[in-house]
Amino acid sequence: MTISYLALGSNLGDRLETLQKAVKLLDQEPEIQVIKKSKLYETLPYGDVPQENYYNAVIQINTTYDPLQLLNKTQAIEKKLGRERLIHWGPRTLDIDILLMNGEKIATDRLTIPHKEMLKRSFVLVPLKDVYSEETYQGKSFDQLIATTGNQAEVWLSKESW
Repeated sequence: MTISYLALGSNLGDRLETLQKAVKLLDQEPEIQVIKKSKLYETLPYGDVPQENYYNAVIQINTTYDPLQLLNKTQAIEKKLGRERLIHWGPRTLDIDILLMNGEKIATDRLTIPHKEMLKRSFVLVPLKDVYSEETYQGKSFDQLIATTGNQAEVWLSKESW
């Protein structure tokens, strides 16, 4: 089994229900076991497209899938829960990104691991800090990494829990 970290986000429809359904569908996969869930965070949208706030979270999983199999599975779940890829950084019912996968480094047209934008986004780093198995990443504490994003104020703990 490979330890992996997935970021989940939603800002269309019932955001909480969508994230809950996504985690349930992932955990029902025979090749995936959900280990930990972060707290639920509300975040300002990233990019210049006007849209509603997001709910964001990170989950830690164990999987026997290779990276591309996991990507195919996460994209199938996104589609099943109504994801349409219309506008880059636009609103979405569900977004699932593979952040880290057992130290693997991959760079293809379809997939980059570690996620290439991860260290720029507090809405990823804050929930990742909740579930990451080490106290540091690349020799820095998560508080140090979050401070360098410049967008840490755009992330706050949701009033809802999941």
